[in-house]
Amino acid sequence: MAEIEEKVIMTPKCKTANSTTLIVERKAVEAEASDKIHVAGGDHTGIIINKEKVYENGVTEPCHAQLEFSVYLVSSATGTHTREARALRFWFKPQMPPNERPYEAQAFFRELVSPRDFPKDYVGFIKKIMKLMQHKYHELKVLEVELRQEECGLPPPAYVEDSFAITPVISEQRVLDIIENAYPNPLTVDDFVAAGKWSKAEVKEALEALEEKGLTRTMSEGLYMRQHSVDTQVVKQMPTLCSSRQPSIAVITALYCEKQAVDAMMDNQETYVRYTTVGESNVYTLGTIGAHRVVTTKLPSVGRTREAMTAAGNTTTRLLGIFQKVEYVFLVGVGGGVPHYTDYTRHVRLGDVVVSTPATDLPEKYVYVFCEKADRNGKGGWDYEVKPYKPSNFLLQDIAIRLTKSPTLWNTYVNEGLDRLRGVPGRWEPPAGATDRLCVEVGEGAYIEVAHPAPQGDQIDESGSLRVHCAPVAGGRLVACAGEARAAFAAHARAKAYDCELDAVLDSVVGNRKDCFVSIRGISDYRDGTRGKEWQPHAALAAAAVMKGIIAAMDPPTD
Repeated sequence: MAEIEEKVIMTPKCKTANSTTLIVERKAVEAEASDKIHVAGGDHTGIIINKEKVYENGVTEPCHAQLEFSVYLVSSATGTHTREARALRFWFKPQMPPNERPYEAQAFFRELVSPRDFPKDYVGFIKKIMKLMQHKYHELKVLEVELRQEECGLPPPAYVEDSFAITPVISEQRVLDIIENAYPNPLTVDDFVAAGKWSKAEVKEALEALEEKGLTRTMSEGLYMRQHSVDTQVVKQMPTLCSSRQPSIAVITALYCEKQAVDAMMDNQETYVRYTTVGESNVYTLGTIGAHRVVTTKLPSVGRTREAMTAAGNTTTRLLGIFQKVEYVFLVGVGGGVPHYTDYTRHVRLGDVVVSTPATDLPEKYVYVFCEKADRNGKGGWDYEVKPYKPSNFLLQDIAIRLTKSPTLWNTYVNEGLDRLRGVPGRWEPPAGATDRLCVEVGEGAYIEVAHPAPQGDQIDESGSLRVHCAPVAGGRLVACAGEARAAFAAHARAKAYDCELDAVLDSVVGNRKDCFVSIRGISDYRDGTRGKEWQPHAALAAAAVMKGIIAAMDPPTD
């Protein structure tokens, strides 16, 4: 007797005034067309629409994976927005191992909302689900789809690239942002005029107001600089330190708020600015964490311009040249999280921290992977050119993995940091949870908003405490800020965070034969950390707290 072929059948389950639930399932049936059953033909052979009104899917066990997202529908007649929540609940065939189910559900969702052919209407959406089930996701047995009309909130925030066409109105905060980004390099009034397209008079007025508040200082030759702290000493050369005061740990930061957060973890601080009007100035803060002597620095502005990359590499090389007893290098600051839409334990949210450790399921033990080139290949995937980095000694990674099993420690250091930063400008407390919105671009300027996955089964709800993930960190503008390429490269490298391109720093660290290094990223957005201004101070503090936890767990220095 011939085996009955599996068909994909869509059946309405229930309908209310503002919601519809459908079941799409895979069944081996011989279907007879009738007034209740539509059997598709042509390109859609193997798909059946069942118009029975009431239906139970016969599945009693809880779903294996689920996710919710919102689409914003615009009425072509009135131009008004309606928000529609869509929930997907997945049940897989018994042969699919439980640990693979969240990956399969996430892959299905990513393909469903791909910007290349995102279904713009309701019928197209259901049709695409059925086609994906029929042709690709053969282990998916039942999918329940719930569509719910909601009161319209605000449409999701579009990620608008910084537009140079519109000159932003000058404000003290904008001027301070520019001066902090350049720190420890000084800036002239002309630098601000070029950066912000403002007038000289406006810039001077803002700088005077900031100086009155003690946030900036005027150097010689009409140069302006961030006033770091009361005990900053401006020097032409670093004074020679006796052996007992030489640091064994160096911490490199890229943003001003990152350096403030790291410095808040140290005791006995003294700051030196090696000031020069030609070339790069450098800032070094010396202090202690537990039994260890530490030096922290801030890179001049980072990015992919040749000047920025050269400066980042040079700053690192100079630091390691001046402080020759440094054995351990920490890159600490903000980054962009890589979300997982269906698995709570693998999901990275704003305020979480990612510590660069090797992927457990890859043979090469890389902790940081920089993507230099990403091209689509003819097989529907991507080809990459990468620069991977791994320390020759994984001591810092081993400590981080061990400490993630006792997370209460991190919160203690965060709270200590909050106490020390009280009165320091910046929003160091975590912003309201509602600001953590997970948006996915679906093409033509449209976005959907995905709900954060909730703990399922025996997963522990860790909300309210700092969550730390151990995984590789990735970099590279080609992938970090691009929708599909970003997710694909993160999956390829098993990365859980992107940073703002610190490969030049790591080139210097490796070139100077430092065997122990780690990158610690507090998550401030879902790109590369540079857009999440609201979350940056808190994310930097969270990363600094994890750094302190790792340093405190290191053996005390022997000398």
